Amino acid sequence: MRSFSWGMGSSAYQTKDAWDQDGEGPSSWDNFTHGRKGQVLGGDTADSACDSYYKLQEDIALLKELQVSHYQFSLSWPRLLPTGIRAEQVNKNEIKFYSDFIDALLRSNITPIVTLYHWELPQMLQVTYGGWQNVSMTGYFRDYADLCFEVFGDRVKHWLTFSDPRTMVEKVYETGLHTPGLRLQGTGLYMAAHHIIKAHAQAWHSYNNTWRSKQHGLVGISLDCDWGEPMDIHNPDDLEAAERYLQFCLGWFANPIYAGDYPQVMKDHIGTKSAKQGLEMSRLPTFSLQEKSYLKGTSDFLGLGHFTTRYITQRKYPSHQGPSYQNDRDLIELVDPNWPEIGSPWLYSVPWGFRRLLNFAQTQYGDPLIYVTESGAPQNLHCTQFCDEWRIQYLKGYINEMLKAIKDGVDIKGYTSRSLLDKFEWEKYGFYYIEFNVRNKPRYPKASVQYYKEIITANGFPNSQEVESWRLKALETCSINNQMLATEPLLRRMHVPSEIVVPTVCVLSILIAALLLTLLLRSHS
Repeated sequence: MRSFSWGMGSSAYQTKDAWDQDGEGPSSWDNFTHGRKGQVLGGDTADSACDSYYKLQEDIALLKELQVSHYQFSLSWPRLLPTGIRAEQVNKNEIKFYSDFIDALLRSNITPIVTLYHWELPQMLQVTYGGWQNVSMTGYFRDYADLCFEVFGDRVKHWLTFSDPRTMVEKVYETGLHTPGLRLQGTGLYMAAHHIIKAHAQAWHSYNNTWRSKQHGLVGISLDCDWGEPMDIHNPDDLEAAERYLQFCLGWFANPIYAGDYPQVMKDHIGTKSAKQGLEMSRLPTFSLQEKSYLKGTSDFLGLGHFTTRYITQRKYPSHQGPSYQNDRDLIELVDPNWPEIGSPWLYSVPWGFRRLLNFAQTQYGDPLIYVTESGAPQNLHCTQFCDEWRIQYLKGYINEMLKAIKDGVDIKGYTSRSLLDKFEWEKYGFYYIEFNVRNKPRYPKASVQYYKEIITANGFPNSQEVESWRLKALETCSINNQMLATEPLLRRMHVPSEIVVPTVCVLSILIAALLLTLLLRSHS
């Protein structure tokens, strides 16, 4: 465990700011949030988010305060390549921006773990090619990845090609909740995933063939999945449904990368339903023999994200209901009403599911090297801003189950908690609260900052008595910070009049002096 890496994570669009500065091209998210008010809570955009674009040194200071070993962040494709195409334009300003940031992290002994794609597509690629529905995206992504390897790979040794592509394709092409808001049910998400898997493989091969011998880094992918527990462990149908849930979630992307093809259960279910719906071919695309060989083994480590658990029971959906990802799985998800709800109607704290998912991944994919790339709890709106005890309990439960999985023999090398800052997004996961209504957007540590710092320092949990003292010590900070935040409006009311009055008095003084001087000159004449 001494070599274990504790870290914090973020993504480019949610923290980026300066959306039209320094030659950046528009992203699909810029287009989506500017054109569809109400898609995001409060009608927000990321035009002005955390000011991280201007406050990199301050953010690094927060990471140093936490004593993390690594920082997992994503690059912005439209920042580096404004049109998305390397042959057309490379933005040297943004190469320097990211290069300086990576250097600053390394000077602070913080390892950069860099994600190439966290859901932010150059808008020109969406308009011109239809985004991930078009196979040409694989080549453009490879060129983008190759640029990043070339300019940053001498210092970046851990790369993630994609972050949680399953959720992305579902929300983009199935439900339409994310940009560009398409509802191509039962078809669009499978085609997009097919191209993303190929794009990942092309990026991996590019690194393996050109850069690995010089840079000695690792390239993987980050896949998120909740644990699926059979509702009745004695019911064969529920056991099959829970396995199917995991294959449609994690196996959808992991199986092609580790075994060369989609899980058999996905091919069977989607193929059967497609035939009953009168289609000549399955809605799930197929890989050629050459592609299967090309895909297999294209991961140096598995990035695994996890948040919660569901009970799974079988439910047959008639094919005539029409194609959809949900119907293809033939199951329903349930929750135990006794599970603690954490800040969101979909997220329940079920720590034991984390250990089971980690063991499943180890068994399923041949004992891969695993980095936990995403885990965390959002803001609970019913609690005060800084006293995030529910997040402390979540950290304690989930990290403890991860440590048990390590004792089980799972090869886990690092843990990334989400996220450093509250930011532009639907739910606030930040360890640091940002006062967005204040011009300089000050950061305030929540109680979880102190608690996570203690875990990192101890490299785990020493004993229950000491761990309880961590909790009490962490919660002491929240009342202080709440008091500080409460005084901010008063200070601003005191400050704003001074900003108005002082300049006004100066102007009036000048006018009066000028008037007196005029009268004096007239009297002399």
